[in-house]
Amino acid sequence: MLKKNLFENIPGFLSEEIIETLIESDNVKVERIISKGHSSPKGFWYDQEENEWVIVLKGSAKLIFEENNLIELNAYDYINIPAHKKHRIEWTDPNTETIWLAIFY
Repeated sequence: MLKKNLFENIPGFLSEEIIETLIESDNVKVERIISKGHSSPKGFWYDQEENEWVIVLKGSAKLIFEENNLIELNAYDYINIPAHKKHRIEWTDPNTETIWLAIFY
């Protein structure tokens, strides 16, 4: 067994958002996501086959849903996004890393 830490190995400069699969099985996938000033491309919507439970561990972000419902998430805030609920990342803090943990089920 190998011990790891969600706050380790974070690059000083993030030209792109980092999405790292931590564990995966037939029914569940857990990802660590690191953002810093990143957002979804204009006109792009996530439309996922799975439900997604996501928590912000550090930093802050804004999610927008297709019906223009804007939700701000700060450290320790979480949300459950049902499958096929169209959403996008509207904003992540440009001054510090936003570290997310996403569980797809």
